[in-house]
Amino acid sequence: MKIGIDARCFAQGKRTGVEEYAQKLLEAIFRNDPHNEYVLFFNALRHKNSDFSWATIFPHVSVVSFAIPNKFLNLSLWLLQYPKIDRLCGGVDLFFMPNSNFISLSRDVPLVLTVHDLSFAHYKRTFSYKRRLWHYFVNPRKLVARATHIMAVSAYTKEDLCKTYGKKKEMVAVSLNGTTSIKGLLNRNDIELIDVKRKYNLPYNFILYFGTIEPRKNIVGLVRAYEIFRKKNPHITPHLVLAGSRGWNMHTIEYAIASSCFSADIHVITDIPEEDKEAFYALATVFVYPSFFEGFGFPPLEAALCKKPIIMSHTTSMPEVVEEGVIMIDPYRTEELVAALHAVFTQKEFTQYSEKSNTATLRHKFSWDRNARDFLRVCYGGGGST
Repeated sequence: MKIGIDARCFAQGKRTGVEEYAQKLLEAIFRNDPHNEYVLFFNALRHKNSDFSWATIFPHVSVVSFAIPNKFLNLSLWLLQYPKIDRLCGGVDLFFMPNSNFISLSRDVPLVLTVHDLSFAHYKRTFSYKRRLWHYFVNPRKLVARATHIMAVSAYTKEDLCKTYGKKKEMVAVSLNGTTSIKGLLNRNDIELIDVKRKYNLPYNFILYFGTIEPRKNIVGLVRAYEIFRKKNPHITPHLVLAGSRGWNMHTIEYAIASSCFSADIHVITDIPEEDKEAFYALATVFVYPSFFEGFGFPPLEAALCKKPIIMSHTTSMPEVVEEGVIMIDPYRTEELVAALHAVFTQKEFTQYSEKSNTATLRHKFSWDRNARDFLRVCYGGGGST
């Protein structure tokens, strides 16, 4: 079987959740399936020489690359339903999209689509006008209807798809994401952490948030909770580190920080290379993830692999990711986050329990090889692993 794959998500050169998912899954698919032929479809005017060496090391994988202006290509795909992407790949038996995008395929070509979440449908105000317009024209509802099979990254996302878009349950397979590059091998006593601590001027004792820094992640709520916690506990003085990539409408978060009486103890650190990420988790005292909505949520899983105490929302898919050693809070109730912070900093047994946690269970549950096998089952008409 010849399988086409949409690789346009790599065009921006970023390493967000979608790119992480796509590369890790595709590597596992190519490694586990040497029998089928795979063709990656890529298009980018300014990044047409993107590095796909991680894919082309496999003899049964090739890349077809174009340098068509994306605005022109997307307009043509949306308005004219042309060109047919499967034909640009030289003809395929099945096409896989690891994320929603503009697409036009021949009618007889089955489509397998991964859906990460429907946050754009439920939290429109947390997206920029440009991003909302993009979703309007991509038309995820129509794309979901066109898909022969869907891979949902969590049981919550599957339920949301069936409820919001009316997709039949038997056409949606749940396949949990694998782990990221975080190994969880560092601890606070490792000498190599000293360089990272100095490089970013990190404090000794800090609360860590890691992810996209945007309103949907409830960062303003975290800043407010931190301020209340510090006022109520003047003898406890952890700093707050907001790490990750800059997101839309970040100025509201910057305003909240500037307005805080503890602004000097709040640090925003962006553009952190992959090799430094684990050190942030290892150095942190506690990890906090108070997001309003997540289709999966890599950061809590990364923190769990690093055996960190975790405070996170009990909403959407997050309870599926980490179940033990976690304080669950309602992201809409600031007082719950304040109480959770107080518990972590005053009850040492909670930290000790996290340090003794067995991460082997997490690695077994969240495996890219397992995810790849789920994909192959879906391609042949079967379901996912859960």
